[in-house]
Amino acid sequence: MELKRFWRHVLMSPLKARRAFPPDTLDAIERAVKAAETRHRGEVCFVVEAELTTAQLWRSLDSRARALEVFATQGVWNTAENNGVLVYVLLADRKVEVVADRGIDARVSQAEWQAVCRLMEEHFRAGRFRDGAVAGVEAVAVLLAREFPAGEGERNELSDRPVVM
Repeated sequence: MELKRFWRHVLMSPLKARRAFPPDTLDAIERAVKAAETRHRGEVCFVVEAELTTAQLWRSLDSRARALEVFATQGVWNTAENNGVLVYVLLADRKVEVVADRGIDARVSQAEWQAVCRLMEEHFRAGRFRDGAVAGVEAVAVLLAREFPAGEGERNELSDRPVVM
């Protein structure tokens, strides 16, 4: 276990997470997801996790592996067209991960997903969590709209409300 990373997680508190993502920011993210989903048939799930547990750190769980776990536990994989996308923020590591289900991931390059992550991380480094989160949702929406444009019989399969863990 990397000691510097361990201390970043220990020192990250729910209070710091609430400061970065207060209720009005969560509301803005929810509105962005709702608006974005009118332009495509995909499903966007936004999750913020403040820190990992000591056990997770001990087994060297990185942000990507954790995002894959969250993708599964939040049921993002369980959409009719396999076009769910998880936007995962791990505050203590200052990392953003995008995990896409197989229906959309096969159509979007890894470089495009990474560009979304870098865009958000740039905003977050400057303390603009609301702007970064909304910009990330918008960037994901552009990719989803390109591959899964809005159609008939739209249904909302995942909650639009961001999850704070």
